Amino acid sequence: MKYKSFTSESVAAGHPDKVCDQVSDAILDTAISYDPKSRVAVEILATWEKLIIAGEVTCKEKIDYKSVARKIIKELQYDKKIYHFSDKSDIEVLIHQQSPDISQGVDLDGAGDQGMMFGYAVNETDEFMPLPIVLAHKLVSEMDRLRENKIIDYLRPDGKSEVKVAYENSRPVAVEKVIIAVPTNPKITRKRLHNDIYKYLVNPVLKKYGFKIKRKDLVVNGTGKWDIGGPASDTGVTGRKIIVDTYGGMAR
Repeated sequence: MKYKSFTSESVAAGHPDKVCDQVSDAILDTAISYDPKSRVAVEILATWEKLIIAGEVTCKEKIDYKSVARKIIKELQYDKKIYHFSDKSDIEVLIHQQSPDISQGVDLDGAGDQGMMFGYAVNETDEFMPLPIVLAHKLVSEMDRLRENKIIDYLRPDGKSEVKVAYENSRPVAVEKVIIAVPTNPKITRKRLHNDIYKYLVNPVLKKYGFKIKRKDLVVNGTGKWDIGGPASDTGVTGRKIIVDTYGGMAR
């Protein structure tokens, strides 16, 4: 398929859906560390001052689900009352054993589930992934680093990136547009935020891949204001970012 441009997005580690994904992953990691034959199917829902853990777990050891979740939430720097979601928020656990009708087919090292998957590699980047999704990922990853290390100390958890790449003869030739959304301390001016994101985030990331954009081609917090991000602003659910987690929409 030939196209003149292609756009992909990614989300920061503190995005509500990604908070849920990381708690689910941490529960799986914990179960496997206790029992390599564990079977885990856990869904998370995160919202205003609340996290719900539900699903089926088969593990020889007892898991402290709330402690696992609180550790992840704190690592993501949801640690202030103003966020209305933190490691102190209420957590409800609704975990039960796997259905006996299913477990009888898998208790003797059988498959736990079935699924159809596909994938491919492209030579647009060293990561063997399409350039738009790679750039989108790098931008939010670096944005998290800038926040965590207080290089841009007024950034808050959550955020998104969107990158529009121009193509000629099915090859990427330029970055046409970058959109960044990130919650900040409300005292910070839009001009300062735009300048800092352009200088410390967008320019360095694009330069590593041989691209650059003009200031006018960068949009930061297009609605004009974003103070509070996270599950209090937008309810999160496990597994809702499947396009972000795969090819950024490039795979049809």
